[in-house]
Amino acid sequence: MAEWFVVGGAVRDLLLGRDAHDVDISFSGGEDFFLQRFPSARNTGHGLNIWLVGSEEFTPVEGDDIERDMFTRDLTVNAAAFDAEGRLFCHPDFLEDMEARRLRPVSSDAFARDPLRIFRTARFAAAWPDWSVPGQTLDAMRETCRRHGDAVAALPAERVGRELLRALEAPVPSRFFTVLRDAHCLSPWFAELSPAADIPAGPRPWHDNSVLDHTLEVLDRCAGHPLAAWMALCHDLGKICTDASILPHHYGHELRGTELVKSLASRLRLPSRLARAGVAGTILHMKGGMYGSLRAGTRRDLVCRLQENAIFHDFWILAGADGGWNWEPMAERDLATIRAVRLPEKWRNKGAESGRRLRQLQCEALAKLPKFSPDRAKNAPPLPEK
Repeated sequence: MAEWFVVGGAVRDLLLGRDAHDVDISFSGGEDFFLQRFPSARNTGHGLNIWLVGSEEFTPVEGDDIERDMFTRDLTVNAAAFDAEGRLFCHPDFLEDMEARRLRPVSSDAFARDPLRIFRTARFAAAWPDWSVPGQTLDAMRETCRRHGDAVAALPAERVGRELLRALEAPVPSRFFTVLRDAHCLSPWFAELSPAADIPAGPRPWHDNSVLDHTLEVLDRCAGHPLAAWMALCHDLGKICTDASILPHHYGHELRGTELVKSLASRLRLPSRLARAGVAGTILHMKGGMYGSLRAGTRRDLVCRLQENAIFHDFWILAGADGGWNWEPMAERDLATIRAVRLPEKWRNKGAESGRRLRQLQCEALAKLPKFSPDRAKNAPPLPEK
């Protein structure tokens, strides 16, 4: 007998009183039955038995048995289904783990069946900071990476990258990486972060922890701003390349980090806008932290580059999270001053010379402005969202 089921996270969210955004539908009765009902349906391929009807996704119930199907999913708290009459079918541990707010795999081979589930679990941990990831789960993740490392490395880059982007939108994005770190699963996709745990972030009194710990602290201070969070993840990657003889100093790390950022973004097939933002944030973050002491020309070039890369507001979120100073009000004032400068008629249409003259006038206008005091920057309220 053919049946229809609402499955997975939608069931979990409904039982938790949350809005169910992604509703997944499964069906029993075989694919012939399904195609009779939806003859225009198409299979997505790629080794995944997912059928599309318009933009809606449908999957067949494993073995045509909904109870067996519960053991093929990723986590126990996602292993539940409602049938058309509202009856609940679930994994034996579903209700207990829901009550305990606990992320556990449905079976010992759940991660091996699809290693992307390692990154999904880490992403759920970031999205639900009050849910625990017990040692049993970390052990299963660790064992999968150890025994099936080739399969982990062979995952489609876009799938791993999508989990990262969703984690950057989470309330506590650092948990994505701490779970992967604790499970020894940072490599190969986030290999740059593995050595960061053993490198000092910088000299005292500015730093008293590792590059990884500092990065994750800055990352969480950018929570709610995914682009700023991505730049926070990137901003100190260059420190892992510092010559050990000069530690705990990291002279020039902002330049060394650019190739690492490009490599990470390319490996994960991230949008080119993110790659550019990551590079720009990495190169410029040191200047952002000391913006109030910069010369007029340096300030002018910095704010113009932020505008060109469309990262103005997010960059100042990063700079404030990293250095503790809110220079955005001063930068906003400087940007308005720059935009107000007009090139005299006699200097127009002269190619590069016009650009040089305009920059000179803009720098002169900035030099006449009073600088913000550190106290004013320290206490300046954050600007509203753009």
